[in-house]
Amino acid sequence: MDAALTLHGYFRSSAAWRVRIALELKGIPYAQTSRHLRRGEQSAPDFLALNRQGLVPALEVEGQGALAQSLAIVEWLEETQPGAKLLPADPWDRARVRALGQIIACEVHPIQNLRVLQYLKRELGQEQPAIDAWARHWIALGLEAFEARLGEKESGRFCHGDVPGLADLCLVPQLGNARRFGLDLAAYPRILAVEAACMALPAFRKSAPEVQPDAE
Repeated sequence: MDAALTLHGYFRSSAAWRVRIALELKGIPYAQTSRHLRRGEQSAPDFLALNRQGLVPALEVEGQGALAQSLAIVEWLEETQPGAKLLPADPWDRARVRALGQIIACEVHPIQNLRVLQYLKRELGQEQPAIDAWARHWIALGLEAFEARLGEKESGRFCHGDVPGLADLCLVPQLGNARRFGLDLAAYPRILAVEAACMALPAFRKSAPEVQPDAE
């Protein structure tokens, strides 16, 4: 990788966590800049100049600009950078892996991320127990579907076969969110087995929120 990479994120952001895992799996060096979401730093003018949505992550590529949206960033890394493959070679298998990843990134995560939960509290007047129940409900629905898909013959030690990829880097951060909201994960033994296999790898441990420079 010739161009320097800077990942703008937040230690607890599951979307930024996905990108950290991808970078670590591929062995790509990168710098990090923290945008504290609870302090509104993602709305600072300098960051909005990189990503008009004001969301993390954003991957700044020296000499090219910045990419937003975690899955778009991961696929760009896959298409342009050497290292571990995050998607299978076969088109059907690639579609399966993308579908698993999108259960998390497109169905579960968007309706339990910070700005949605803040809207429930500030604009709709919901109390914290109701907000947490909302989050648990939608996470559980997604994980039930994910658990069932892991029962397919294409699964192995990881979400697809015996090497980690795009689906795994979506799943593991979401489990961190699930625990934060108090969801009992005992009903998902296949998911927990995949998580254990992932967390045995240095790339997943190095990308975890609690070891990031901005961890609180």
